[in-house]
This record gives sequence, C-alpha cells and structure tokens, in this order.
Amino acid sequence: MTVAVKPGAKLTVDDVCGELGIARSTFYDWRQKGRGPRCIRLPNGTLRIRRSDFENWLTDCEDAS
Repeated sequence: MTVAVKPGAKLTVDDVCGELGIARSTFYDWRQKGRGPRCIRLPNGTLRIRRSDFENWLTDCEDAS
C-alpha cells in the first residue's frame, strides 16, 4: 500500500504497518524495544508518525552490504 506523500504528512500505525507489510503487534514490539520509528502521541492516546521520521528510520535500517 502506498500512502500519498504531502509536506508534513503524519502516518497512522496502520499506514506504517501497511507499507512495511507487518502486523500491528510487530510495530508495537519494535516500539517497546526502542527499534521503531519516532512517534507522536496525540492527546487521545493514538500515535502518529511523521513521514520524514519514517523515511529517515527506513534509511537507518538499510543494510550496508
């Protein structure tokens, strides 16, 4: 699934999981271990991920081989 990119875009957990092809439980496991992308917690408790933080996190995950 490709999410439309717009300046300052914020992704939901479902958006990120869809792009990566992972389960929500995997995302939350990574988050608990400090291995997931930076998140913003909204006042209602939901999470959002800045598109730029997500892209930077993906770059950091690239294999150097």
